[in-house]
Amino acid sequence: MTNAELAILSLIVEKPRHGYELEVVIEQRGMREWTEVGFSSIYYLLKKLEKEGLVSSQLEQTPGRGPARKVFQATPAGRAAWQEAAVDALAAPGRSTSAFLLGLSNMAALSDDRVLAACRQYREHLVARRAHVQSRSAAGDQPLPFHVAAMFEYSLALIDAEIDWLSQFIRQLTVSGGSQGEDHVAATIA
Repeated sequence: MTNAELAILSLIVEKPRHGYELEVVIEQRGMREWTEVGFSSIYYLLKKLEKEGLVSSQLEQTPGRGPARKVFQATPAGRAAWQEAAVDALAAPGRSTSAFLLGLSNMAALSDDRVLAACRQYREHLVARRAHVQSRSAAGDQPLPFHVAAMFEYSLALIDAEIDWLSQFIRQLTVSGGSQGEDHVAATIA
């Protein structure tokens, strides 16, 4: 199960929801900070989960004049798959596909000044992201449920660790002058 499928399924396991309600909850909870669920993919994912028998749907009339909405609910198979996927997500670390790592692998081709400027800019973005995540954690209902508070604490710890590592790396670049010549690059690649 993909992360996006698990995110959608988990919201439906909480309670039956229609597509637009899923979008509202994703936005309210700031889930796009840690999931790959785009607005345009919600209905695609719902159809896929329904085709796999993990959710079922029924039309429900809306109060007033609005059109009927298709409301999705988890099937027993969906609840079982959700539990398995949640355990798998907790048990196995994900691979890092950070663009920053790709940049590090190519920094030998850049001038020291450009590398330092880029790293300093990246650190500024991390500091801003930390402030954003901190404000999102404070914006919700207080006190936060244990698992929600843990998600924010985990995210903040990762950002703090990356800021610390990057600050040390910038100090090393500043002291050593960054690159160590073509011989170092060749030895690193070999």
